[in-house]
Amino acid sequence: MDDKKKYSDELFFRKKNAYDMMDERECARVSEFCDGYIDFLSTAKTERECVRYAVDVAVNNGFVKYDDALNLKPGDKFYKIQRNKAVVLGVIGKSDIKNGVNIVMAHIDAPRVDLKQNPLYEDSNVALFKTHYYGGIKKYQWTAIPLSLHGVVIKKDGESVEISIGEGEGDPVFTITDLLPHLAADQMTKKATEVVAGESLNILVGSRPFKDDDESQKIKLSVMDILNKKYGITEEDFMRADLEAVPAFPAKSVGFDQSLVGAYGQDDRVCAYSALMAALSLEAPNKTALCVLVDREEIGSMGNTGAQSRFIEYLLADLGDMLGGVPVRKIIQNSACLSADVNLAYDPNYPEVTEKMNTAFINGGVALSKYTGARGKSGTSEASAELIAKICGIFDSNGVCYQMGELGKVDQGGGGTVAQFVANLDMEVLDAGVPILSMHSPFEVSAKADVYMAYKAYATFMERY
Repeated sequence: MDDKKKYSDELFFRKKNAYDMMDERECARVSEFCDGYIDFLSTAKTERECVRYAVDVAVNNGFVKYDDALNLKPGDKFYKIQRNKAVVLGVIGKSDIKNGVNIVMAHIDAPRVDLKQNPLYEDSNVALFKTHYYGGIKKYQWTAIPLSLHGVVIKKDGESVEISIGEGEGDPVFTITDLLPHLAADQMTKKATEVVAGESLNILVGSRPFKDDDESQKIKLSVMDILNKKYGITEEDFMRADLEAVPAFPAKSVGFDQSLVGAYGQDDRVCAYSALMAALSLEAPNKTALCVLVDREEIGSMGNTGAQSRFIEYLLADLGDMLGGVPVRKIIQNSACLSADVNLAYDPNYPEVTEKMNTAFINGGVALSKYTGARGKSGTSEASAELIAKICGIFDSNGVCYQMGELGKVDQGGGGTVAQFVANLDMEVLDAGVPILSMHSPFEVSAKADVYMAYKAYATFMERY
């Protein structure tokens, strides 16, 4: 019997639990690491706030602002901001840059509700904001929850005004109202996609009329009076604004054992934070390492701050010129990237959508995905066997708990990541991220052990690949 078990252990692949691979000291490190992660999630709820957070911690850890005039050498650390919505952190390696760079790329945007450019109106004794939702959401999940308002307004004179309402002590919050069940008979017969219409996601922002009884839009005027006195803005300034409504509640530990994290925006800030912390831990890696945090992934990575923008290619070209006149195509062809994006975690409440043998599990470690896409692998790149073998080898040698996963059953649905756009540049790329429960909801759930293993995976990859 012992011989048979030994033989099966040699031949079978057995799923691991991250806690079985860690001693008490490393388990304590998991908790400590995720305390910082929880603070980050509660602080950085938009892409702009994530960039600001990343730059602040980078500067505190010796990173300097990138400049073409820098004389970079091994061990030097820099950051480069892309239009305030994306950022790159780099550590120059010992190896010639012609041998390529190691990139971990995550996205910092998340599904949310954006304000339209002419949002404020009054109707039936209340004031509301018109919105346009961003990314893949279940619209009904965004009603009857507290919302906060974040963003920036550029005034007519060019002054930039930062907005954050609903997070501070004593701040008001906002909400999208829902229909009472007593009168929801017709609503409850609709398909889930139709329960709440996109144009009905109007945010309640006030009800008290302005003191001037002769004004026809007294409640709207009252709201604008408050905004004007606090921020100096007028209604016209909404046209020059990026304003986002997000859940107002902070991140929390979940479970009696506090082994999980519950929060808004974990797709994909869980991988972004882990990648950021991994970059900060580097001293002098073998190859130059880049942590790239991009915007717009939830809507196809379009635009000049998304993964389809050429700003990453331009930066690599600049580094090639600076570090020996190496053509950018040579750098790209010899580079490798971890597309650091979340994956589905098996949910025993909904087993019918997953194929259990090829699904990631909570506490199973960082999830590697050979491919993403939908149906017949549509809209995806696919990592090579050689790349996966090399990455799994360094993970095995450095105590990284990992598992393979895919996004649900074949023909059930699917989704993509930035991997396909990186691969299109002629770079090796593999998806590697944290398994998530309740993905794209206002309160997503991750396992602390998986968050820590993602950090460990990214640091190992950037240091040793």
